[in-house]
Amino acid sequence: MTHTHDHEHDHNHEPDYITLVDENGNESLFQILITIDGQEEFGKNYVVLQPTEFEEDEQGLIDVLAYSFTENADGTEGDLQPIPEDAEDEWDMIEEVFNSFMDEQED
Repeated sequence: MTHTHDHEHDHNHEPDYITLVDENGNESLFQILITIDGQEEFGKNYVVLQPTEFEEDEQGLIDVLAYSFTENADGTEGDLQPIPEDAEDEWDMIEEVFNSFMDEQED
């Protein structure tokens, strides 16, 4: 199955940050790498985050997190929701858009 890259995403060069609070109340700061408009295909938007304090693995890779979100009716930011592991179409789209974004960053 092929997927065209027709999703809008933010190429903002000024980094934005978000603080996430885990179930134990610990706060962690993340940089927002990219937001993806998936409204037309999936009815929600997505965000890919990178911890501001991270360690690369032995291959030089860094773990990133992806969440879905819907904006509040007044246009303000909404809540982040985990993306189900079995939502293969959503994960495929996120991976494709994120990889394209990373390729553009390397140019």
